Amino acid sequence: MKKVLVLDFGGQYNLLVARRVRECGVYCEIKPYTMSMDDIRAFDPAAIIFTGGPATVFEPNAPALDNAIFELGLPILGICYGCQLIAHELGGEVMHAETREYGKSEITYRKNILFEGVDERNICWMSHTDYVGKVPDNFEITATTPTCPAAGFADDKRKIYGIQFHTEVHHTKQGDRILHNFLYNICGAKGDWTCLLYTSPSPRDISGS
Repeated sequence: MKKVLVLDFGGQYNLLVARRVRECGVYCEIKPYTMSMDDIRAFDPAAIIFTGGPATVFEPNAPALDNAIFELGLPILGICYGCQLIAHELGGEVMHAETREYGKSEITYRKNILFEGVDERNICWMSHTDYVGKVPDNFEITATTPTCPAAGFADDKRKIYGIQFHTEVHHTKQGDRILHNFLYNICGAKGDWTCLLYTSPSPRDISGS
């Protein structure tokens, strides 16, 4: 069974990210971004998701990662802060916007495996102040909005993807399809995990009679 590691950077939607992964029939666990590389290797994930978070990569003590994580050969999806962190760590450029962007935004998707089956012109949900102004070498821009020149970017060869918007919220149209594409088309998930819902026992069950 393939399992996904969700590294938590303190964002408001992080639990929802994990929920959406599980709803796709894929097992995942949320761990703090401070998880060591030894522990990550021991967890043996099939893919890693970097969540959003309130920090900015410009801060002296901003949440960061060991760059060795990019050498594991695993599919990686960075969401919001996770997206900016990928750009920052791999040689791109993160810029500070004058005003925070929060709410629905028009987005245009370019042809990419991550957006297969998704309408080219669409709506996404943004919640950020910083944005990626320049993507790292060997990455291509895969999505744009009127105020965000790199709302999505990808290195298909290394299977590393960044999205500035929140695919896990329902405000992003077809966001579930995007996450499904990452899990199934990129990570090779099989949908072989289900959550057994707990059902409260009846009084008869409790009494044993």
